[in-house]
Amino acid sequence: MNAMRKIRDVSEFLGGRGITSAEREAELIIRRGLGMDAVTIYRDDPSLTEVNEEFVSEMALRRSMREPLQYILGSVDFMGLEISVGKGVLIPRPETELLVEQAVKIAHSYQLSAISKELTILDLCTGSGCIALALASEFRNARVLGVDISDDALSYAIKNAEINGILNASFIKGDLFKPLSPNLSFDLIISNPPYIKSGDISSLQPEISEWEPLNALDGGHDGLLLYRKTILAACDFLNDKGMLIFELGAGCAEDVVSLMKSAGYINIETMKDYAGIERIVSARWTR
Repeated sequence: MNAMRKIRDVSEFLGGRGITSAEREAELIIRRGLGMDAVTIYRDDPSLTEVNEEFVSEMALRRSMREPLQYILGSVDFMGLEISVGKGVLIPRPETELLVEQAVKIAHSYQLSAISKELTILDLCTGSGCIALALASEFRNARVLGVDISDDALSYAIKNAEINGILNASFIKGDLFKPLSPNLSFDLIISNPPYIKSGDISSLQPEISEWEPLNALDGGHDGLLLYRKTILAACDFLNDKGMLIFELGAGCAEDVVSLMKSAGYINIETMKDYAGIERIVSARWTR
């Protein structure tokens, strides 16, 4: 069977099982199965070998069971990095790229005011390490530390550092600040914490609720549990004029801003994503 026919067949198969972006996903599956880019497939319409057919059929079957396509393909692109993902680690989202972009702007500003100082960055709830590694890649002279409570997630983060040849990021296991020495301090603390309300998780798409790790999704009864803990504890680990930056769940910006104000942070700003949702919040800490 040729590639174009296979794309149509897989698209129909996935569409019949409720996959809304079936045609695009079918193309991605065929591309991975053949190890070819889209231009080559659409130009040459190559034939699939028996091995190719079996590989593609297996991937299509997994996807029909609502396993996330990113897990099936094994990696995602994030800020130009190849990020390996699989069961046990949260899949990086486009919104998190916006978080990194904003952090880069803030970090550049920080360096301009302290150019001789080595930039120090802490990424809490690091997961696959995508945030820590993107920042470490941008600031090759910075020291970046990622923390996560999950062994599975940390194994992916370490693997992703190796895949991308990033040497200035390291990862440790622990619950937020608990594994850190009290004498450590950072110019920038960044986090994409779990922010889904506990009661809302079961209503999410099955790709999320049945496959992605619960501890990377569940933000407690109101979705704010990790924000509260981090905002209060970060004060002890931020350098003077250091910045705290979060990705926000939809609808929680006002509450997080209020928590930051109550804790004494200044220069609090929020930023909307491309859908108009307040997605990023940043704040400065002064000693």
